[in-house]
Amino acid sequence: MDGTTLVETLTDDLETELSRLGSSKWLYALTDGEMTGDAVRSAAATDAAAAAERFEAWAANDNAATATFDALTATATDRAETVDADPAGTPDAERTYAALAEFDDAVGRLGGALGHSLVLDRTVGQMVGFFVGDADPSTAGTFRDLRDELNADRDRILDGLDETCDGDDWDRAAAAARTVVDAAYDDYVNILESMGIKPKNVC
Repeated sequence: MDGTTLVETLTDDLETELSRLGSSKWLYALTDGEMTGDAVRSAAATDAAAAAERFEAWAANDNAATATFDALTATATDRAETVDADPAGTPDAERTYAALAEFDDAVGRLGGALGHSLVLDRTVGQMVGFFVGDADPSTAGTFRDLRDELNADRDRILDGLDETCDGDDWDRAAAAARTVVDAAYDDYVNILESMGIKPKNVC
């Protein structure tokens, strides 16, 4: 097993969940039904601020992957500043960040970070599409650049996994990634249901 194979396996196994987390319904949920440019930027800033806080905490007490988490903190902080919006406070995706907070070693944290990266890639991709549809090519370009940075972050995570994992570690990293994607999907379902929208079941 290596990082690239792990991503391919997770992407195949979680195709339905990740597809829906890259949908307009997820964006509708994250903006509390307010599908405006300001609301989308605020949702992006809120998530980025929460990610920066989590990765910074990991960087402070995880010597095995400190460099990786330092880099993720810097990217998330930059993302929060780049979208040029005030965070809305606690992210709507509260289950996602509660799941991330439970990991207490480098393997679990790197796996969790990978799961978060897979979700965020789809989410930001939908944000790009939103601004394209909103006839705002400049902001769409900004979010494309952010997605490129997220891809670079995922490469950093994979490098960290390749350096850290051996044997059964890969299974633990995969389980951590699945936990985060599942938590994000639970957020998707629960937020939409609270808004009176019934998501489809995962088949």
